[in-house]
Amino acid sequence: TMRMVEIARACRDTFRVIFTSYGGDFEWLVTDEGFPLIPLEPRLTPQKIERLYRIMRWDQVNYPFAVDHLTARVKGELQRLQALKPVAVVTGLDLSWPISCRVAGIPLVWVSQTTSLSPYWHSRLATWPDLLDYRPLRVIPDKVLNFFARYLMHFNRLIMVPFNETARLFGAPPFKGPDFWEGNHTLLAEPPEFSGLNHFPPHYHFIGPLVARIGRDIPPEVENLPRDLPLIYFAMGSSGDRQIIAEILEGFAGKPYRVIAPVKKLLKDTPVDIPANVVVTDWLPAHKVNPMARLSVIHGGLGTVMTACLSGTPIVGVGMHFEQEANLECVVRKGFAIRLRKRRVTAVEVMAAIDRLLHDPEAHR
Repeated sequence: TMRMVEIARACRDTFRVIFTSYGGDFEWLVTDEGFPLIPLEPRLTPQKIERLYRIMRWDQVNYPFAVDHLTARVKGELQRLQALKPVAVVTGLDLSWPISCRVAGIPLVWVSQTTSLSPYWHSRLATWPDLLDYRPLRVIPDKVLNFFARYLMHFNRLIMVPFNETARLFGAPPFKGPDFWEGNHTLLAEPPEFSGLNHFPPHYHFIGPLVARIGRDIPPEVENLPRDLPLIYFAMGSSGDRQIIAEILEGFAGKPYRVIAPVKKLLKDTPVDIPANVVVTDWLPAHKVNPMARLSVIHGGLGTVMTACLSGTPIVGVGMHFEQEANLECVVRKGFAIRLRKRRVTAVEVMAAIDRLLHDPEAHR
């Protein structure tokens, strides 16, 4: 949401910017900036949102939306396009707009990152995802598994089944796969050097990092933290696994550092003993708080990675899904990050990685 808000801020003097949303916890980020927001139907309930997170993390294997749900969304979106007649639709991860734009003939602009797109996954930089990190496969050398990782993009055709069926219902040609995720233009919210790839199609455009600049003050319990020990910034975005978060939080107990952890919403209904050296909060202005820290422990979302980079904090990362794992691998190759695999991670390993990076002058340089 904040990536869309950052783009809207840059465009507001040139275009009339109108947001649409199917619901969720972050609509206030739009309305606080004064942008009009049109609620669309069918709304996403908290239960449906939780299901989408499980699918995104591959905790549950299923299609994100059925054809009837997509059909209802596309009908509503086409009505909005007819009424507004926009010059373009810009989206970050709203999965019905590619269909609606194709049907209406409106240019679609995806805001993405290299690590979620086919050029990266067809390259030698692709790595075997944690989704498939099963114990029997661990005897196979990483070099071999990483070679076969580039073929996983072919499963995109299975993901496309309900989207293509919906497109056909509206008389639009089916998606081949990559064209769904790329649209007419793809804005890459990263520096060109981030991924390590150099050659891209002409409709890819680098626009630099888009970090969340939430207009909130740093809360007193964070602002007034003693500086007698190194500060660790522990953020897992909106898609973090609750059990992993709880285990890492409890692992901070007795460690010689203080922890700022904006993970309160992710701990809902999860029992956890919060150590005395950990401050758990709601969402924070990360661009202000992250620079206070000596080190970041994060999930690998691109905005969170870029905020850590711009804050000068080395990274211990536990990716929740393949794109976040790939983002973390990009900074591992830069020499200031350690990535731990989701299916194997323990609090002990996280603490060991923190201790290693805290005392690594080259990573800090």
